[in-house]
Amino acid sequence: MASLCRQIVRANACRNLVLSTARRGYADKMMPDPMEHATGLEKKELLAIQSGNDDPFNMKVLQKAAGTRDNPTLVPSCFDARIVGCICEEHSTAINWLWVHKNHPRRCECGHWYKLIEKTPL
Repeated sequence: MASLCRQIVRANACRNLVLSTARRGYADKMMPDPMEHATGLEKKELLAIQSGNDDPFNMKVLQKAAGTRDNPTLVPSCFDARIVGCICEEHSTAINWLWVHKNHPRRCECGHWYKLIEKTPL
């Protein structure tokens, strides 16, 4: 029993010693600026955000425009095709997915038109 008590006390003492030394030396230090160690696509994303583009990958929801054949909702893309989700009714819980291809406007089942426009990649 005494042996078990000694082991518990020794483990807790060592644990407190390790935690206190770890906290003491690094509590006041912060991570360096992420721009200093970012590379590749992450760095391009940080530069785009820094220059004022808060959505460099066009991931935010687009608001529908008029949606007619003459004035479709413009969908930016770096590729020749992009998948678009259309919420046809305001309170609908279903999304109609459709592919929109470059130079070919596409009409959703609800009658709304989409057109792909070219966007320069990051």
